[in-house]
Amino acid sequence: MVERKEQATDIVIQVSQHSMYLRSGKAFTLTIVANYNALKLMCEGGQTMNVIVLGAGLMGKEAVRDLIEQQGVLSVTLADVDEEKAKNVQRSLASEKVKVKRVDAANDQELQAAMHGHDVAINALFYTFNEKVAKAAIETGVHAVDLGGHIGHMTDRVLALHEQAKRAGVTLIPDLGVAPGMINILTGYGASQLDRVHTIKLYVGGIPLRPEPPLGYNHVFSLEGLLDHYTDPSLIIRDGQKQQVPSLSEVETIYFERFGPLEAFHTSGGTSTLSRSYPHVKCLEYKTIRYPGHAEKFQLLVDLQFTRRDYEVEVDGVIVRPRDVLLKVLTPLLDLKEKDDVVLLRVIVSGEKDGKERTYEYEMVTEKDRQKQVTAMARSTAYTVSVVAQMIGDGTIQKRGAYPPEQIVPGDRYIEEMVRRGVVIRATIH
Repeated sequence: MVERKEQATDIVIQVSQHSMYLRSGKAFTLTIVANYNALKLMCEGGQTMNVIVLGAGLMGKEAVRDLIEQQGVLSVTLADVDEEKAKNVQRSLASEKVKVKRVDAANDQELQAAMHGHDVAINALFYTFNEKVAKAAIETGVHAVDLGGHIGHMTDRVLALHEQAKRAGVTLIPDLGVAPGMINILTGYGASQLDRVHTIKLYVGGIPLRPEPPLGYNHVFSLEGLLDHYTDPSLIIRDGQKQQVPSLSEVETIYFERFGPLEAFHTSGGTSTLSRSYPHVKCLEYKTIRYPGHAEKFQLLVDLQFTRRDYEVEVDGVIVRPRDVLLKVLTPLLDLKEKDDVVLLRVIVSGEKDGKERTYEYEMVTEKDRQKQVTAMARSTAYTVSVVAQMIGDGTIQKRGAYPPEQIVPGDRYIEEMVRRGVVIRATIH
């Protein structure tokens, strides 16, 4: 709204609790109520955000790469207990925006000292650190996002900090990978356009472009997490009732352009917080996509107790976990190395709009960036957490507290930002 006053000699830009006065010879007063960070971005030529990335692994590195390419980011601190590892990332990216700091995230004082003075923290550490980082964010007044972790109800612990975060004026958003993460944001976007949501079906898979035996799969993140997803039961909603089904079960055939037939089956953790955000839907299911035959082969390993965390055997007087042996064998065997990968995603949200049945469907096929040598999974995951962190930093997201992605991230803006980075999400309505 613009108010014109004959005798006014100032332009007053009033933003939230802040005011900025700009001298002007024009005879009017301009009052703008907007977000302070957005205004600051405009007035300072674009660079306002100081971001800290915790963890110099693959996802941390790619989050840093994305951040330094954005005009709104002034500096990025890459923190890791292995300082040399962080410095290698710094050297490879060759940007003056990147600073390196050695931080032992297990030490609360070190963690808080490192986070202090930043606007947003991206937690790219192992999921066991998520609650600790969230608490440090509250203590230091720094917004924080993470890549998720439903083992041990870690995401629930972060969300339980809602009131504390709200009082501290901090935004916490966990689960910002692909699944959970991207699928939550797209589900929330589809649901927001319906009067009633009846069905949510989710399909995601990170697979090699050219599969090789014996499993037709290569890992791009921790195999430890993969075994958890294949072993723990999957929470679904069927006929309006929450229930658990075995992971690797109910295999169905699914097709994508240039990929097919593929298989999809239940795995744990994928529905994330969606069962609480949409408790009244008739159907909620998440399935992982793989090449045909994968589920049957892994089911044998599950049946033979090779994936259990709590199972041990004695071998020549030594207590051994078969799971540890399996991980040692599979980790080098299934390493993606320089091979190309692809991430496939389909989110289907159905319900009613103006008394008529309507379905919103979102689909993504993302391949490795060969020029930058960035895997498809790293692009999809790191861009998601980076984009949302920047939405908090630039004021697009203003709610304070702890929220799951589907309740707080604007889907339209998210899709635009991902497309700008070459990760195209196509939407259809039918």
